[in-house]
Amino acid sequence: MALSIGVVAQQYDLSIPTLRYYEEQGLLPFIKRSPAGRREFRQADLDCLCDIECLKKKGMQLKDIKQYIDWRTAGDETLDQRLALIQQRRQMLANEIESLQAELTKLDHKEWYYTKALEAGTESIFTADCDTEYECAHQ
Repeated sequence: MALSIGVVAQQYDLSIPTLRYYEEQGLLPFIKRSPAGRREFRQADLDCLCDIECLKKKGMQLKDIKQYIDWRTAGDETLDQRLALIQQRRQMLANEIESLQAELTKLDHKEWYYTKALEAGTESIFTADCDTEYECAHQ
């Protein structure tokens, strides 16, 4: 059963112009049209749309998603390229997570610092080496 662009937009929480843009950019290459010229989304289109949205949420740029879609369309001879693209994006996300974890650790330290200072009513409770004090308090 084919779905209209309006139904797909609503189901996927996307705007109709976004879906049209995806089609124009070649991200949804198989959408058929009715005799009246209306887009008809089939299951393969919805599966492709799920891939697009998943990769977008992982921070992949549309040009890279387009490349992925092209490779997917080309078939099994591009499996290695698709795997490499996914592995590259995975490594980028792992690096971002590591960086965010370091920032979270800094915020944890600041939260501890100000909680203790507020409890004491002053920052003067800390020595110049409050990093060591923090480490000692969290062992």
